[in-house]
Amino acid sequence: MALGFLASLSGLAGLLAACALGSSNAEKPAPAETPAAAAQPTSPMTTAAAEAAPPAAQTGGFDGAQAFEYLARQVAFGPRPAGSPALSRTQDYIKGQLTSFGCAVDEDNFTAQTPIGPIRMKNILAKVPGSGREIILLLTHYDTVRINNFVGANDSASSTAVMLEMARLYCGPHPADKLRTANLWIAFLDGEEAQLVRDGVAQWTDEDSVYGSRELAARMALSGDLKRVKAVVLADMIGDRDLHIQRERESTPWLTELIWSTAKRLGYGNIFLDEQQGPVGDDHGPFIRRGVPAVDLIDFESQGTFWHTPQDTLDKVTPRSLAVVGHVLVEVLPQIDRRGR
Repeated sequence: MALGFLASLSGLAGLLAACALGSSNAEKPAPAETPAAAAQPTSPMTTAAAEAAPPAAQTGGFDGAQAFEYLARQVAFGPRPAGSPALSRTQDYIKGQLTSFGCAVDEDNFTAQTPIGPIRMKNILAKVPGSGREIILLLTHYDTVRINNFVGANDSASSTAVMLEMARLYCGPHPADKLRTANLWIAFLDGEEAQLVRDGVAQWTDEDSVYGSRELAARMALSGDLKRVKAVVLADMIGDRDLHIQRERESTPWLTELIWSTAKRLGYGNIFLDEQQGPVGDDHGPFIRRGVPAVDLIDFESQGTFWHTPQDTLDKVTPRSLAVVGHVLVEVLPQIDRRGR
């Protein structure tokens, strides 16, 4: 989740350097690893009716309450920067959930050369086979920024929770709209955050960020699978209780329009806004640069509030926001599948 504007705004550099909102050099801060935040709840909070997820039957089978459980489990591990024991436990949790859903699971272990030294990282890929060759690729990152006491309820537990629920729907015998021909791949990416942190601010650069996404795009290019990818849909920071997702300027226009028109049809026009921001440095970038259609679903508005601070906690996110994004994804995947290339 690189939400930082890379225009050289001296007064805002601390916040914006990590977000990557202003150029392809989008940034995300990286903190020093710390123990789990003592004040952070480790189980789902009681939410007001307006923040509760609708019944799954109303959201295409996507269970926002269940997704919130996945989110809370991640937060309970504490800060989860790349290479940390807490992230290793998170990896085991993700793999365990995917296996229990019946997903075929691939792992890609690699060593990233970072400004703070080499770090072992792991991408986790769930694969749902289709009858054809084309691939629809969903992305999330599951590491957190290397900031003291940062547990990342929104960034990145929210998007990871949504993708776990998508895997449950599509891997198992659930009433999700199965795809006609496309293979569905769901990638849980390591190392999205910048690893170098100064004074509590991650020093995002193109070289120190999106390690997992760059690794996945490169490996798929070498294997020939990248040519099979019909669309990439990235979710990032989508659990905010006051969710507003704007069109990201670097994202592929036809894919953006398809998602936004679907959201509007479902009654979420007040959440998927027609305003534009960015471009944003994020995990979709390596695919965009290789000519693959890709879109970034990200809420920019937490920047300047709790984003990349220890206040990114369970009280900032809601099951309803997860359900809204999940519902849109469930409805849009068959449309991507049917669309010609």
